[in-house]
Amino acid sequence: MSSLLVKVASIRNEAEGIASYELVRADGHALPAFDAGAHIDVFLPGLPAKQYSLCSCPGETDRYRIAVLKEPESRGGSRHMHEKLSTGDTLTIGLPKNHFALVPEARRSLLVAGGIGVTPLLAMAETLSAEGADFEMHYCARSRSRLAFAELLSEQRFQGRVHLHLDDGPEDQKLALPALLAARDAGDHLYICGPTGFLNWVRDTARQAGWPDEAVHTEYFSGTVEQMDTDTGFEIEIQETGQVICVEKGQTALSALLDAGLDIPNSCTEGVCGMCMTQVAEGTPDHRDQFLTTAERQANDVFMPCCSRAKSNRLVISNDY
Repeated sequence: MSSLLVKVASIRNEAEGIASYELVRADGHALPAFDAGAHIDVFLPGLPAKQYSLCSCPGETDRYRIAVLKEPESRGGSRHMHEKLSTGDTLTIGLPKNHFALVPEARRSLLVAGGIGVTPLLAMAETLSAEGADFEMHYCARSRSRLAFAELLSEQRFQGRVHLHLDDGPEDQKLALPALLAARDAGDHLYICGPTGFLNWVRDTARQAGWPDEAVHTEYFSGTVEQMDTDTGFEIEIQETGQVICVEKGQTALSALLDAGLDIPNSCTEGVCGMCMTQVAEGTPDHRDQFLTTAERQANDVFMPCCSRAKSNRLVISNDY
């Protein structure tokens, strides 16, 4: 089983431009369990699969909750969810996947969210609170009207743990990020989710404060396919068949592979979701994704053809994707 048919049990307006959706199995059975940080693929008619973080309490298997920001530049996914989906409608979703899991042995967990990036961190806060773990959460939003799940986060169990920061609020409540990240002890782990600019700001500040890469965990919602004037074409060889495919300058490896008839799973096309991750047998990738860890990039045994290129003239890949 790789997908599930679910029914929209309820839709709730959580903040300006943000709606949450409670999903239950259409057959009435329990949903698969998941851990904090997990996401699901949502398959909408005629659109690429979209990934949404699960923000319900991980211990609950009677329902999933996701929240969707209506994006002005949407390719159709968020607009469809906001404008066409109604209570009682059915959806096909993928099984939960988790590339943003909590580290079990962390001494302390620091959660930093920007805007809709609160969704996976909300599930983390639920888990850490239930476990009695040491954690602190900082949630930044442009204004009070854009602060999703404010009522939930004000509940007693989060008192003293969750701190809200508004861009249009008084100076003394804004996030003093350098000071927050300066106080790190061994065993502390940082989890960041939000728009790309926000995420890069927090990650860069953490690096300047001496946080090691392995203690900083990120979840991107969108990315960009980086094209450079110095890019050149390269070749991809399919290890099992010997087929050689040319990737032209300005063309993505994914589009070249798909044009050649290879059926490579893909979704975001922005180096964020990891769905198109492909095994590399020979050659050196030019990693431009936002999914792989530093260690995975250094290993050079996988790459994301939707956005990454090659430093060598040829990459030999496996068709076992």
